[in-house]
Amino acid sequence: MFKELNYWRLAGALFAVTAVMLDAYAAHGIDDPNIKMTIERAANYQLIHAFALIVASLFQGRLAWISCRCFAVGIVLFCGSIECKYLLHFNDLGKLAPTGGILLMVAWLTLGLCTVAKYPR
Repeated sequence: MFKELNYWRLAGALFAVTAVMLDAYAAHGIDDPNIKMTIERAANYQLIHAFALIVASLFQGRLAWISCRCFAVGIVLFCGSIECKYLLHFNDLGKLAPTGGILLMVAWLTLGLCTVAKYPR
């Protein structure tokens, strides 16, 4: 079960590269200043949490496993729903953002617990 933590590093890298791409698109391809700002902010959150996912994958144990899952699903639900709402006009997806935000908070808490837990490293 915990061997899959290595794959979270790849997922984190993919989330990071798509965040950079979205930020570049927002900066150069979107004219509406409100949409531009929203996409740039969502991309920034995605990049920060992608890096946190990579860090969480460096730990071992159940808490790291939970943290990685919460970061990944939180990124998709929070950042992804905002990006889809404004770029693809899927307005109903915006309702998923609060759930994603809660998952990101849980991910940060479990990552913090990983740093003090007595799991073998």
